[in-house]
Amino acid sequence: MDSESVIAFAIALGLGLLIGLQQERTKDRLGGIRTYPLIGIFGALAARIGALNDIPWLVPTGLLCMTTLIVLGNLERIRGEQESSGITTEVSALLMYLLGAFLILGDLSVAVVLGGTTAVLLHLKPSMHRFAHKLPEQDLHAIMQFALISMIILPVLPNRTFGPYDVLNPFKIWLLVVLIVGIGLGGYGAYKLVGARAGTLLSGLIGGLISSTATTVSYARRAKTEKGVVNMVALVILIASTSMFIRMFVEIAVVSPHMMSRLLPPLVFLLAVNVTTCSVAYRFAEHRNSEMPEQSNPAELVPALLFAALFAVILLAIAAARDYFGDRGIYVVALISGFTDVDAITLSSANLAERGTLSPSTAWRAMVIALLANLALKAAAAGVLGGQLLFRRLLLLFAAPFVSGLAVILLWP
Repeated sequence: MDSESVIAFAIALGLGLLIGLQQERTKDRLGGIRTYPLIGIFGALAARIGALNDIPWLVPTGLLCMTTLIVLGNLERIRGEQESSGITTEVSALLMYLLGAFLILGDLSVAVVLGGTTAVLLHLKPSMHRFAHKLPEQDLHAIMQFALISMIILPVLPNRTFGPYDVLNPFKIWLLVVLIVGIGLGGYGAYKLVGARAGTLLSGLIGGLISSTATTVSYARRAKTEKGVVNMVALVILIASTSMFIRMFVEIAVVSPHMMSRLLPPLVFLLAVNVTTCSVAYRFAEHRNSEMPEQSNPAELVPALLFAALFAVILLAIAAARDYFGDRGIYVVALISGFTDVDAITLSSANLAERGTLSPSTAWRAMVIALLANLALKAAAAGVLGGQLLFRRLLLLFAAPFVSGLAVILLWP
């Protein structure tokens, strides 16, 4: 017997022991720590004998025998008037047989991953049942909306360019929509884990991952209605604005991996300035539990469609502005788009830089201009919704990031 077959049989035995160990601890079990290794070896033997003797029907026949044994075992349980606990155990036994066969006929690493995943899923069964039953309808809706956006709409879109300047690719545009919604959904999941009661730092970080603008609006309204929270609200808005850099870094890494070394340095410098400002402000601010406002579902279809439209418009606008006005036209587009959204200009600039249509220095400068425009919008919105005191606090906190951003645009090589 060759060494690969020995390794395959050893892995079949090991996976069987792993799954059998888990099943040994369950009440309603078909087999345990002895049965599952035997099932895995049975599958591997059937595949090995079939391959050596050119008997392609041997593995399916073994699967039929396994199914028959499982059916007979269940009939015996029914006669003994035992309650059915579902078919998870039966499916795991059949899967163990198929994994044993796949170890001989297929890829060892894939079989190991599938076997390990099976063991983990079986072990987490009670926790997963509790999670599913306790999951609020709103959260289930968010998950299903994300599945609609990523698994149903995305695969049917054409993966080719359309329109003027050859920059509109429906598949790639929607793929970036999936990325943005996924980041927001991750923040929403963190909010659900932490709960409404969170400290100032977590409130800003999580709120910024979901939507820094929405966080600014929500907290600014609190500054108007609650006494003594202005400093805390200003700090949360600053932290939420700083967490935008996390979103930007993820977007650049996905869209423009080959240009990261040229796009990230000025942004990392600005992040350091923001973090330093947050640290100083946090040290002198009052520390209290901050009740986060209820966060909306970031996976809604209509906002996703609106973002896709905005992204497409900005792609066209950048291409047209560069064609007619050069880099200055791109900066005007970045300034205007920054008042509404930073993600769209980040993705479009990084995408064009990756394609070679836009120079890296122009791309990151456009991103920084959009960031500064967004900071100005947040300060203005907070002043209108939260009052003059909050506006003055934000002017003080935003001063260092804003001046640093201007300096980077003008002085960075």
